Amino acid sequence: MGFEVGSILEGKVTGITKFGAFVSLPENRSGLVHISEIAYTYVNDIHEHINEGQTVTVKVIGIDDNNRINLSMKQALPPPARPERRPGPRPAGHRGENGGERRPNRRPGVNSFQAAPPQPKGPVSFEDQLKQFMASSDSKLSELHMNEKRSSRRGRR
Repeated sequence: MGFEVGSILEGKVTGITKFGAFVSLPENRSGLVHISEIAYTYVNDIHEHINEGQTVTVKVIGIDDNNRINLSMKQALPPPARPERRPGPRPAGHRGENGGERRPNRRPGVNSFQAAPPQPKGPVSFEDQLKQFMASSDSKLSELHMNEKRSSRRGRR
């Protein structure tokens, strides 16, 4: 029985750390369920959701170059039902003073946050996603710093 991405398996929790839980799988293999893949809700303490020795259902979500198996408990289960949104007006001040309308840019022709470049089709590795995020973040931070310098110069006059 080979492990493939997308496989649903049963395993036993063998260890819990701050960042996730190790699960023993068939064929004397083991994998890691990252804390973000434990439940559909925010997980602050893993012990509130699982215990060592507990049998859990997991989904294989990745196998890296070193044959480490990445698992998910939440993806092995159907997502929880989303509460229905009630139509109607939102409370005053819900999204700012102007009811969620966007303010026009103060300087024409300047868009502070450009649209993201088109994403490649097919699976994107976590490392690639992290690189994209870091590049975008660095760009936004440098733009903010430039705007702060400009506004501080205006105040000196």
